[in-house]
Amino acid sequence: MNGNKPAAYAAVTTIDLIRHGEPEGGRLFRGWRDDPLSSMGWDQMRNATSGLAAWDYIISSPLQRCAQFAEALSNSTGIDWVTDARLKEIGFGEWEGKSPEILYRESPQRVGDFWNNPVDCPPPGGEPMRQFQSRVLAAWQEIQSAHAGQHLLIVGHGGVNRLIIGKVLGIPLQHLFRLELPYAGVSRIRIEQASPRLVFHCGSLR
Repeated sequence: MNGNKPAAYAAVTTIDLIRHGEPEGGRLFRGWRDDPLSSMGWDQMRNATSGLAAWDYIISSPLQRCAQFAEALSNSTGIDWVTDARLKEIGFGEWEGKSPEILYRESPQRVGDFWNNPVDCPPPGGEPMRQFQSRVLAAWQEIQSAHAGQHLLIVGHGGVNRLIIGKVLGIPLQHLFRLELPYAGVSRIRIEQASPRLVFHCGSLR
Protein backbone atom coordinates (compact mmCIF):
# COMPACT_ATOMS: atom_id res chain seq x y z
CA MET A 1 0.00 0.00 0.00
CA ASN A 2 1.33 3.43 -0.93
CA GLY A 3 1.81 5.42 2.25
CA ASN A 4 1.98 8.77 0.49
CA LYS A 5 -1.03 10.97 1.17
CA PRO A 6 -2.76 12.66 -1.77
CA ALA A 7 -2.02 16.35 -2.15
CA ALA A 8 -5.64 17.20 -1.33
CA TYR A 9 -5.31 15.32 1.96
CA ALA A 10 -2.25 17.30 3.01
CA ALA A 11 -3.58 20.72 1.94
CA VAL A 12 -3.97 23.22 4.76
CA THR A 13 -5.76 26.49 4.12
CA THR A 14 -4.96 29.47 6.32
CA ILE A 15 -7.25 32.51 6.25
CA ASP A 16 -6.44 35.72 8.10
CA LEU A 17 -9.35 38.06 8.77
CA ILE A 18 -8.59 41.72 9.40
CA ARG A 19 -11.17 44.35 10.25
CA HIS A 20 -10.72 47.75 8.61
CA GLY A 21 -9.17 50.58 10.61
CA GLU A 22 -10.92 53.67 11.95
CA PRO A 23 -13.00 55.40 9.25
CA GLU A 24 -13.37 59.12 8.78
CA GLY A 25 -16.25 60.56 10.76
CA GLY A 26 -15.64 58.83 14.06
CA ARG A 27 -17.78 56.23 15.77
CA LEU A 28 -21.04 55.76 13.86
CA PHE A 29 -23.41 53.03 12.82
CA ARG A 30 -21.65 52.47 9.53
CA GLY A 31 -22.84 49.53 7.47
CA TRP A 32 -23.25 50.36 3.79
CA ARG A 33 -22.19 53.98 4.36
CA ASP A 34 -18.99 54.23 2.34
CA ASP A 35 -16.55 56.34 4.35
CA PRO A 36 -12.79 56.07 3.72
CA LEU A 37 -10.21 55.33 6.38
CA SER A 38 -9.01 58.17 8.56
CA SER A 39 -5.27 58.83 8.82
CA MET A 40 -5.33 56.89 12.10
CA GLY A 41 -7.17 54.07 10.34
CA TRP A 42 -4.43 53.84 7.71
CA ASP A 43 -1.81 53.73 10.48
CA GLN A 44 -3.71 50.96 12.28
CA MET A 45 -3.86 48.83 9.14
CA ARG A 46 -0.23 49.42 8.19
CA ASN A 47 0.93 48.59 11.72
CA ALA A 48 -1.10 45.36 11.72
CA THR A 49 0.40 44.15 8.41
CA SER A 50 3.80 45.89 8.24
CA GLY A 51 6.62 43.73 6.90
CA LEU A 52 4.30 40.84 6.10
CA ALA A 53 3.77 39.46 2.60
CA ALA A 54 3.07 35.78 3.21
CA TRP A 55 -0.38 35.76 1.61
CA ASP A 56 -1.12 34.14 -1.72
CA TYR A 57 -4.18 36.28 -2.34
CA ILE A 58 -6.14 39.20 -0.84
CA ILE A 59 -9.95 39.36 -0.86
CA SER A 60 -11.74 42.52 0.26
CA SER A 61 -15.11 44.05 0.85
CA PRO A 62 -15.83 46.58 -1.91
CA LEU A 63 -16.44 49.40 0.58
CA GLN A 64 -13.56 51.83 0.44
CA ARG A 65 -12.57 51.57 4.12
CA CYS A 66 -11.51 48.02 3.20
CA ALA A 67 -10.81 48.13 -0.54
CA GLN A 68 -8.50 51.14 -0.56
CA PHE A 69 -6.18 49.46 1.93
CA ALA A 70 -6.37 46.11 0.13
CA GLU A 71 -5.38 47.81 -3.11
CA ALA A 72 -2.50 49.67 -1.44
CA LEU A 73 -1.28 46.45 0.17
CA SER A 74 -1.48 44.67 -3.18
CA ASN A 75 0.51 47.45 -4.87
CA SER A 76 3.24 47.36 -2.21
CA THR A 77 3.57 43.56 -2.06
CA GLY A 78 2.64 42.40 -5.57
CA ILE A 79 -0.05 40.10 -4.16
CA ASP A 80 -3.14 39.87 -6.36
CA TRP A 81 -6.40 41.09 -4.86
CA VAL A 82 -10.10 41.15 -5.63
CA THR A 83 -13.30 42.51 -4.10
CA ASP A 84 -16.35 40.41 -3.28
CA ALA A 85 -19.60 42.39 -2.86
CA ARG A 86 -20.96 39.72 -0.52
CA LEU A 87 -18.36 40.74 2.08
CA LYS A 88 -19.71 44.25 2.64
CA GLU A 89 -20.99 45.09 6.10
CA ILE A 90 -24.57 44.57 7.25
CA GLY A 91 -26.88 47.45 6.32
CA PHE A 92 -28.15 49.48 9.30
CA GLY A 93 -31.10 51.10 7.54
CA GLU A 94 -32.30 54.26 9.31
CA TRP A 95 -29.39 54.04 11.74
CA GLU A 96 -26.75 54.53 9.03
CA GLY A 97 -24.43 57.44 9.86
CA LYS A 98 -25.84 58.02 13.35
CA SER A 99 -23.73 57.90 16.47
CA PRO A 100 -24.49 55.19 19.05
CA GLU A 101 -24.64 57.85 21.77
CA ILE A 102 -27.46 59.73 20.03
CA LEU A 103 -29.39 56.56 19.26
CA TYR A 104 -29.03 55.33 22.86
CA ARG A 105 -30.54 58.62 24.04
CA GLU A 106 -33.36 58.48 21.49
CA SER A 107 -34.18 54.75 21.56
CA PRO A 108 -32.27 53.00 24.35
CA GLN A 109 -34.54 49.95 24.41
CA ARG A 110 -34.43 49.41 20.64
CA VAL A 111 -30.64 49.75 20.43
CA GLY A 112 -30.14 47.47 23.42
CA ASP A 113 -32.48 44.90 21.92
CA PHE A 114 -30.49 44.93 18.67
CA TRP A 115 -27.15 44.25 20.37
CA ASN A 116 -28.70 41.49 22.49
CA ASN A 117 -30.67 39.84 19.68
CA PRO A 118 -29.93 41.22 16.18
CA VAL A 119 -31.94 38.42 14.54
CA ASP A 120 -35.32 39.39 16.01
CA CYS A 121 -34.62 43.09 16.63
CA PRO A 122 -33.02 44.58 13.47
CA PRO A 123 -32.60 48.34 12.96
CA PRO A 124 -35.58 49.97 11.22
CA GLY A 125 -35.14 49.42 7.51
CA GLY A 126 -31.94 47.45 8.10
CA GLU A 127 -30.74 44.33 6.37
CA PRO A 128 -32.21 41.21 8.02
CA MET A 129 -29.56 39.32 9.95
CA ARG A 130 -30.29 36.00 8.27
CA GLN A 131 -30.00 37.61 4.83
CA PHE A 132 -26.63 39.05 5.89
CA GLN A 133 -25.59 35.62 7.15
CA SER A 134 -26.62 33.94 3.91
CA ARG A 135 -24.57 36.18 1.61
CA VAL A 136 -21.45 36.24 3.80
CA LEU A 137 -21.39 32.48 4.36
CA ALA A 138 -21.95 31.84 0.64
CA ALA A 139 -18.81 33.88 -0.04
CA TRP A 140 -16.97 32.10 2.79
CA GLN A 141 -17.72 28.65 1.37
CA GLU A 142 -16.68 29.64 -2.15
CA ILE A 143 -13.46 31.21 -0.90
CA GLN A 144 -12.50 28.00 0.90
CA SER A 145 -13.22 25.89 -2.18
CA ALA A 146 -11.48 28.17 -4.67
CA HIS A 147 -8.34 28.71 -2.57
CA ALA A 148 -7.77 25.37 -0.86
CA GLY A 149 -4.19 25.03 0.33
CA GLN A 150 -3.46 28.75 0.13
CA HIS A 151 -2.82 31.49 2.70
CA LEU A 152 -5.37 34.26 2.26
CA LEU A 153 -6.08 37.68 3.73
CA ILE A 154 -9.69 38.84 3.94
CA VAL A 155 -10.07 42.59 4.56
CA GLY A 156 -13.53 42.92 6.03
CA HIS A 157 -15.80 44.44 8.64
CA GLY A 158 -16.69 43.82 12.25
CA GLY A 159 -19.98 42.15 11.39
CA VAL A 160 -18.57 40.10 8.51
CA ASN A 161 -15.57 38.80 10.43
CA ARG A 162 -17.66 38.03 13.50
CA LEU A 163 -20.08 36.07 11.33
CA ILE A 164 -17.27 33.94 9.88
CA ILE A 165 -15.72 33.32 13.29
CA GLY A 166 -19.16 32.56 14.70
CA LYS A 167 -19.68 29.96 11.99
CA VAL A 168 -16.36 28.30 12.80
CA LEU A 169 -17.09 28.22 16.55
CA GLY A 170 -20.81 27.44 16.32
CA ILE A 171 -21.85 30.66 18.05
CA PRO A 172 -25.61 31.32 17.76
CA LEU A 173 -26.41 34.21 15.44
CA GLN A 174 -28.20 36.03 18.27
CA HIS A 175 -24.93 36.16 20.26
CA LEU A 176 -22.65 37.34 17.47
CA PHE A 177 -21.96 40.78 18.91
CA ARG A 178 -20.58 39.29 22.11
CA LEU A 179 -17.31 38.89 20.19
CA GLU A 180 -15.00 41.86 20.67
CA LEU A 181 -13.31 42.97 17.45
CA PRO A 182 -11.41 46.28 17.42
CA TYR A 183 -10.31 48.30 14.41
CA ALA A 184 -7.54 46.45 12.54
CA GLY A 185 -8.17 43.42 14.74
CA VAL A 186 -6.84 40.19 13.23
CA SER A 187 -8.06 36.62 13.57
CA ARG A 188 -6.68 33.49 11.93
CA ILE A 189 -8.59 30.42 10.82
CA ARG A 190 -6.88 27.21 9.72
CA ILE A 191 -8.77 24.63 7.67
CA GLU A 192 -7.48 21.07 7.46
CA GLN A 193 -9.51 18.09 6.23
CA ALA A 194 -12.53 20.43 5.85
CA SER A 195 -12.34 21.14 9.58
CA PRO A 196 -11.88 24.85 10.40
CA ARG A 197 -10.27 25.96 13.66
CA LEU A 198 -9.76 29.40 15.15
CA VAL A 199 -6.00 29.71 15.70
CA PHE A 200 -6.16 33.13 17.36
CA HIS A 201 -8.51 36.07 17.73
CA CYS A 202 -7.39 39.71 18.07
CA GLY A 203 -3.84 38.45 18.10
CA SER A 204 -0.68 39.34 16.19
CA LEU A 205 0.42 38.11 12.77
CA ARG A 206 4.02 38.15 13.97
